[in-house]
Amino acid sequence: MTIEIKVPPLPESVTDATLVVWHKKAGDSVVRDENLVDLETDKVVLEVPAPASGTILRIVAESGATVEADDLLAILEEGEVIAPAASAAEAPDEKTAEPAPQESSGPIKTSPAVRHLLDEHDLDATMVTGTGKDGRLTKADVIAFLKADDSSNVTPGDPATAVADEGVAHVLERTEQRVPMTRLRARIAERLVEAQQTAAMLTTFNEVDLTEVMALRARYRDAFEKKHGVRLGFMSFFTMAAVEALKKFPVVNASVEGTDIVYHNYYDIGIAVSSDRGLMVPVIRDVDQMSFAEFEAELNTVAKRAQDGTISMEDLTGGTFTITNGGIFGSMMSTPILNQPQSAILGMHSIQQRPMVVDGNIVARPMMYLAVTYDHRIIDGKEAVQFLVTIKEQLEDPSRLLLQV
Repeated sequence: MTIEIKVPPLPESVTDATLVVWHKKAGDSVVRDENLVDLETDKVVLEVPAPASGTILRIVAESGATVEADDLLAILEEGEVIAPAASAAEAPDEKTAEPAPQESSGPIKTSPAVRHLLDEHDLDATMVTGTGKDGRLTKADVIAFLKADDSSNVTPGDPATAVADEGVAHVLERTEQRVPMTRLRARIAERLVEAQQTAAMLTTFNEVDLTEVMALRARYRDAFEKKHGVRLGFMSFFTMAAVEALKKFPVVNASVEGTDIVYHNYYDIGIAVSSDRGLMVPVIRDVDQMSFAEFEAELNTVAKRAQDGTISMEDLTGGTFTITNGGIFGSMMSTPILNQPQSAILGMHSIQQRPMVVDGNIVARPMMYLAVTYDHRIIDGKEAVQFLVTIKEQLEDPSRLLLQV
């Protein structure tokens, strides 16, 4: 029996997708639930699994095609798939054979971006050594493998390849590569330009002394992780402090719709996460009702989904306020751009030991610059400054977070 493999229902507000890469070709055998093809939307990569075991008879939509929900992708001939066993005649001579590579305990898990790179260069994941967490394969691993492979193909003394001896190595490096933006990158660019053209964005800055937060983390970090199974990070302190500030200044948690201001009586906080596909902002819902441990656990979950390409559109929509941490990349100060239709975004930066005057004495303190970019159409400068000062007060005296004062 033949089965039509079609584009699955797309997330709400998404009209089409780009077919990124096929993992199978016509004539290949597949097993049920095996990923056949990756479809990229504006926000997420969708994997299309095989509905049954069998053989791919025909591929209808090729890589790079734009497809819509229910479009035909391929035709599958359903049937039992039996892996061929090696015959005795094919066995290598025991005297000359090299040791066989150790078999993996299961298929190597890779992100869509890594699989695309492997397919593009006709590589098997088992050929590359992973350096990511738990041996996970990263794009950097594949690129390093390709560079090493290119180097091994250079024959010493060969005029065609011994470019260093001829003094033209630098010339050969002057190459260019033109590639189209991914859908995600194009969508990010579109939203950034839209934000700058729509909102009256203004940024105000302050600095926060993190002495007390760092002391609190050092005192309870091990006990916290032992009890809750998650580490106590800085983000939970900043997020909880931001929620308390949002409660005091509701307009910062609001959004603009036409000529209306929509006030939200809930706190769904977007946390910017870097991934192989670009910056994503998964949303953690009802943060005001969470404990530190609950927030840290949920943050770990959505961040992992963003980084391995399994995040859903629902995870990325509906936030009321966003926090971005450029400090993990070494940023000292920045002016973050609004994540529309939200009216404000908080930027965190690097923690640096700086000389500060405390009670008349100059002492070294762990300081961080904070930035809040806000929509001046609905938020006045006074509210933005007081909002940031409230966050500063909460972090410089973390007991306020417990007492909610």
